[in-house]
Amino acid sequence: MTGVSEQGPVSLDQLKQIMSEFSKERDWEQFHSPRNLLLALVGEVGELSEIFQWKGEVPKGLPDWKEEEKVHLGEELSDVLLYLVRLSDICGVDLGKAALRKVELNAIKYPKEVSEKDPSSTTKDHANSEPASSS
Repeated sequence: MTGVSEQGPVSLDQLKQIMSEFSKERDWEQFHSPRNLLLALVGEVGELSEIFQWKGEVPKGLPDWKEEEKVHLGEELSDVLLYLVRLSDICGVDLGKAALRKVELNAIKYPKEVSEKDPSSTTKDHANSEPASSS
């Protein structure tokens, strides 16, 4: 798979197709049950967490990070994304549509007007749930 980095924007559907072909070529489909993919995803999230574990608060854009650290971060973020895309494919979930639906639900749950009046209201009222992960 050469020239991947030279392509334009990549869609979730492209990633899904690439991951499906990649798995078929290696006969890995036999191992790609929802449970196995989820456990692999959790492992990758752990590896991603390790990168930030002892850094304290990190400013947006990572201005103090070395280029190698940013490359490593990109690799771990990619691992998480690829397992998530593969898991959604195996489960028959259109991840793009599900994500858009979730944003719409969050817009209803966390109305703009409330946030404009009191930006901390979301965190005060929902201290134990983040907007993106709320049910």
